[in-house]
Amino acid sequence: MTNDIYGPFPGGPDFAAALTEGQRARYEQLGANLDVVERRIADACAAAGRPRAEVTLIVVTKTYPAEDTALLAGLGVTDVAENRDQDAAPKAELCGQLPLDWHFVGQLQTNKARSVVRYSDVVHSVDRARLVDSLAAAVRAAERSPLGCLVQVALDKEAGEGEHRAGVAPAEVLALAEKIADTPGLRLDGVMTVAPLAGPLAGDPARAFARLAEIASDVRAAHPAATMVSAGMSGDLEQAIAAGATHVRVGTAVLGVRSPLG
Repeated sequence: MTNDIYGPFPGGPDFAAALTEGQRARYEQLGANLDVVERRIADACAAAGRPRAEVTLIVVTKTYPAEDTALLAGLGVTDVAENRDQDAAPKAELCGQLPLDWHFVGQLQTNKARSVVRYSDVVHSVDRARLVDSLAAAVRAAERSPLGCLVQVALDKEAGEGEHRAGVAPAEVLALAEKIADTPGLRLDGVMTVAPLAGPLAGDPARAFARLAEIASDVRAAHPAATMVSAGMSGDLEQAIAAGATHVRVGTAVLGVRSPLG
């Protein structure tokens, strides 16, 4: 297999030999960062009494160039995430031949649905009925396989906070999950959240993710195949794994703090 960025792919001596000195330095940096994150995930799984295989690492590559995404794939990363279609669409096209699953994790406007379904395997940020309809229409137009969807849960809305934040209040999750499950072209995969910035759970990711676990359990009771729980980022992945997260979304801890793509 080859790709349009670095030539021979995936990995191996041919791939590494084709890199410039600067590219190889970045490759090694990303590899070292991945090793640290992998150890954190493994340790968190062990502490929670869970097999490591139960947790998928999604590397959030937002603001970083397609070259980094290709290097990550060369290092064995299988899942990457983006939060803006204007950045994700051209990057996904450049990396189209790489063995990657693409996750869309940002707030999604309905007018971007047609573009997002061209490359996304899973959309984590489904938070309103109108978006469900737009995604379904885009899937039909693209004549593609069903699109995985997660209900984005806004935990702060349970306390009357975060009115303008993305996500639905916990009380509205089951209704939206039902709509996704009943919509042709879409597949209900589970739930997603970000640790809240307001309300009684703010600053306490362990409690926040425990609350998400309760909501996820209710969704699974009605839809047994909806087993995905997307929670935890660079700073709180351990708490998310302890609460049962199946997917953690990690950006900074892998990509570092170097100057990102503008």
